[in-house]
Amino acid sequence: MCGQNWVLLSMSFIQAIIIAILQGATELFPVSSLGHAVILPALLHWSYDLHDEAFLPFLVMLHLGTSVALLIFFWKDWAALFKGSAGLLGSRIQMESMHILFLLVVATIPAVIIGGLFEHMLRSLFGSASSAAIFLFLNGIMLLLAEKLRGMGGRYGVRTVADMTMRDALVIGVCQCIAFLPGFSRSGATICGGLIRGLRHDTAARFSFLMAEPVIIAATVREAFKMRHMPLQPGQMHVALIAAVISGVTALASTAFLMRYFRDHDRWALSPFAYYCIGAGLIATLIFHFSA
Repeated sequence: MCGQNWVLLSMSFIQAIIIAILQGATELFPVSSLGHAVILPALLHWSYDLHDEAFLPFLVMLHLGTSVALLIFFWKDWAALFKGSAGLLGSRIQMESMHILFLLVVATIPAVIIGGLFEHMLRSLFGSASSAAIFLFLNGIMLLLAEKLRGMGGRYGVRTVADMTMRDALVIGVCQCIAFLPGFSRSGATICGGLIRGLRHDTAARFSFLMAEPVIIAATVREAFKMRHMPLQPGQMHVALIAAVISGVTALASTAFLMRYFRDHDRWALSPFAYYCIGAGLIATLIFHFSA
């Protein structure tokens, strides 16, 4: 118990706020939230490890804030999907809504299987800051390649999620598994999968963010279950609640910006994020190499 308190006190309030902003932005921007959460503390020599069990309440609240933000932004989408599936909006809308929910299930299955079998092994093998920096660099390469390979599946310019096929959803779901490697972005990988299947950036992003809701909720529930017997300190939860609000507000602003951005820049939308990841990953890799 004393050890846990020492670990929690090692994170200052300012550091907690920075991590909360980072989580809210990078969870949705195609630049890897996990990679940044590993790389930034190592670069700044912060004396704590977010993977320590003592930080579980903090991480749970960060994820909760992000999931609430996504639910608020896509509330009309989810309401229409469930109302439509229940047959409250007519038979045509019912078929379309059930098709979209089916696509979301199909896209989630690969991550459930691969994550259940290999997630712990992958993150223990490649969870270091130096590995994350290399994968962040490769994430940038992936984003650029996806822009070049758009429409590889023979389709181009799919404008709505309802127009997607089961094969589209499966490819996107397989791409999502790349993000188990710290430094690769979940949203980036899924948007890339959508582009390869011929989706527009905004359609791929919408499907990616709808996919993110059950994924983040599942991660939150899993982390919360791990801390069921953990004694919680009032100060610990106070900081976690503030961080959750900041993470949620940042995620909401990020989602609003990205949906407009992807809609208005369909020809090259991922390129700026790609160049950022390549530059940041390369610089971090050099710093870790020469400081070793």
